[in-house]
Amino acid sequence: MADTIRLVEYFYVMAPNKPGEGARALATLREAGVNLLAFSGFPNGRRAQLDFVPDDTAAFKQAAKRAKWKVVGPKRGFLVAGDDRMGAVAELLDRLASKKINVTAVDAVSVGGKYGALLWVASKDVTRAAALIGATRASAPIPEPAIS
Repeated sequence: MADTIRLVEYFYVMAPNKPGEGARALATLREAGVNLLAFSGFPNGRRAQLDFVPDDTAAFKQAAKRAKWKVVGPKRGFLVAGDDRMGAVAELLDRLASKKINVTAVDAVSVGGKYGALLWVASKDVTRAAALIGATRASAPIPEPAIS
């Protein structure tokens, strides 16, 4: 399978950095029927940033509003999927670096012979990066099941 690179919208919420906050947020979305393409959470001092890449942004916004979350976004990033191979993410980062596009963050994982990554660049570089790496719009199908 060739790599699939999608331009996606993501949102984030700041939450207390304590046990159960991520589980609570994910349960809220599950109960609202919101499917996530990706989720990432990390500490930010005494708070935690929870990043959500929803399959349906309108459904996510509606669920977040009902939960009274203070949501930041939409922002844009890239969702990458493909057959795992040595250096897959390095190849992608090299292509961006060759055109002086700085990657502000990346999360990648390999499971069952496939790999996936979330990749962020500065908002001023999103259009250039999308063209360079061959990203499609978020409505394009994804090769693997989404997470929820």
